[in-house]
Amino acid sequence: MTAAYCLSLELPDTALGAFDAIFEPLGGAQVIGDKDAWGLRSWQLYLADAPDSAELTRLLALAAETANIERPSHRLERLPDIDWVAESQRALPAVTAGRFRIRGAHITEPAPWGSVDLLVEASAAFGTGRHETTRGCLLALSDLAKRRSVQQVLDMGCGSGVLAMAAAKVWPCRVLGVDNDAPSLEVAAANLRVNGVAGRVALAYSDGFRRAEVAAQGPYDLILANILAEPLCRMAHDLSRHLAPGGAAVLSGLLVSQEGPVIARYRAAGLRVVTRYRLAEWSTLVLG
Repeated sequence: MTAAYCLSLELPDTALGAFDAIFEPLGGAQVIGDKDAWGLRSWQLYLADAPDSAELTRLLALAAETANIERPSHRLERLPDIDWVAESQRALPAVTAGRFRIRGAHITEPAPWGSVDLLVEASAAFGTGRHETTRGCLLALSDLAKRRSVQQVLDMGCGSGVLAMAAAKVWPCRVLGVDNDAPSLEVAAANLRVNGVAGRVALAYSDGFRRAEVAAQGPYDLILANILAEPLCRMAHDLSRHLAPGGAAVLSGLLVSQEGPVIARYRAAGLRVVTRYRLAEWSTLVLG
């Protein structure tokens, strides 16, 4: 048995997406309740380990800022010694986005014909395919695969490696997955092995484009960046410099309300919006 913790908040509907995305790096399982008399929903996150206090404070502040609400009060409770995360994972259905099906090991039935099957368990790394930002990127990859070929791919902020694996499954390409979180890279490495693409996807620890290896393997026909609006804006010129002529960039992790500043920054860097995908309040942009 494993000790578990439950983080509880009360949130308006408009804030659910932001808290979902920003707390996903902690892993665990989220449960959303019905509205109360004030229009708020209970939002609970079940975790295998107690989160670091300073990190929890940072994530609460960031999520509240992203959702444009005051930082909510919270409760963190230790639960009985039951593996709540594993129990919740057993109930999670597969996620379908375009050609891709993402499932946990508890789902054993074959994927539909023509689907790309990815085995990804909920973990301490962002990117289980269950958030609108990841699904938006997978939809973009599905559509891009219909009309272009790519040889070099960069997944900037690769998290659990979902997008890097998806690219390696639909193109005969080489992929570099980059993240500034070492535990995420460990999760990604395990996922690459399980999904049979470790030979074509390399991983590197880097803060954005700073590591020389990132430049050495470019320019890239496709750059994926599912992070947040602020870092997306900061890296606009670096991303544009590393994109091959005629290449495409898929950006996500931004709210629909944040599209304007991001698009303006990339337009200044020489890139234009080709397609956009909107799922709930989240946006995924394809630029070229």
